[in-house]
Amino acid sequence: MSSAWKQTHRMKRLAVGPMTTPEYHEWWARKINDNTPKLNQEDSQSIKEHLRVIPSELEIIRQDFERRNADLEKKIEQIEAKKTNLRLDIDVQKLENEKLKKEKNKAEEELSSLKTDYKKSFVNRAIGNEKDLKRWR
Repeated sequence: MSSAWKQTHRMKRLAVGPMTTPEYHEWWARKINDNTPKLNQEDSQSIKEHLRVIPSELEIIRQDFERRNADLEKKIEQIEAKKTNLRLDIDVQKLENEKLKKEKNKAEEELSSLKTDYKKSFVNRAIGNEKDLKRWR
């Protein structure tokens, strides 16, 4: 660096030094060719990120609504599936209940028939025993 440049630089700094802000000092440190700031690789953004449109409050609310709506639709589908499964379970239980009722009715009829047959055989035996007694007498 030439001494003339250093002297000019010092003079510029002295002239504006007390009135400058920290932001100005940061800008001055990054300055190239008296006007072009250096690119900081850490702070650099891609053009896509730089040009990205910030969504409005209404857009944010709409996106939140759509997300919640999708979540609720999934929950509704799950509940509908559970409801269908429960209906199927109920139908199966009804069929088993009807089958058990039929088997119970059949068993009761058989029991009634056995009781009737037993009474008949008991009466017949009793009559037969009376006949035998009369014969013996």
